Amino acid sequence: MAERKCIGVILGSIREGRINDRVASWVIRQMEIHGFATRTIDPADPDLLPVQMGDAAAIKRLRERMADLDGFVIVTPEYNHAEPGHLKTLIDSVTAEWWGRPVGLIGYGGISGGLRALEALRIILAELHTVTLRDTVSFASPWRKFDELGHMTDPNDAAAAEAAMAVFAHRLDWWVEALANARHARPYHPEDE
Repeated sequence: MAERKCIGVILGSIREGRINDRVASWVIRQMEIHGFATRTIDPADPDLLPVQMGDAAAIKRLRERMADLDGFVIVTPEYNHAEPGHLKTLIDSVTAEWWGRPVGLIGYGGISGGLRALEALRIILAELHTVTLRDTVSFASPWRKFDELGHMTDPNDAAAAEAAMAVFAHRLDWWVEALANARHARPYHPEDE
């Protein structure tokens, strides 16, 4: 059996009582259903939280957690029509770990479902030489959709989200393979760092 592709699932919130844990739990289960292995990268983790202050040891731990991943999925809320500031800091704290890798975006929030945050992230991630998936998954009012363990409470919502996630996972798998083959054939080194 082929080795499963490993995806870093990056949480976007550090707030106490965050909904991010519920949505991320659902995403992780879905990723595993679709054949991926996952590694959680949580900016609220005490080992990574000092990244917010530029702590060199925490940034080294972040690099180690991102090392050898085949791609990333960011699960984030929308704050004031954009991504949370601490997520931006985490993203900006490393460079080469992003190069030539696919990034899938999953958002949540009020009526927009976090879509403005996802669009803001596309610009940032392009600058870091990633390929962001066109397909996204988003959840409006997730506090009404997920229980405490990250299970969707309405079967119709669950079916729609799972169908969207199937397309998302297929696209991510395609880009993971295409970019891994490209990196193997020719290492990726951008001219500007």
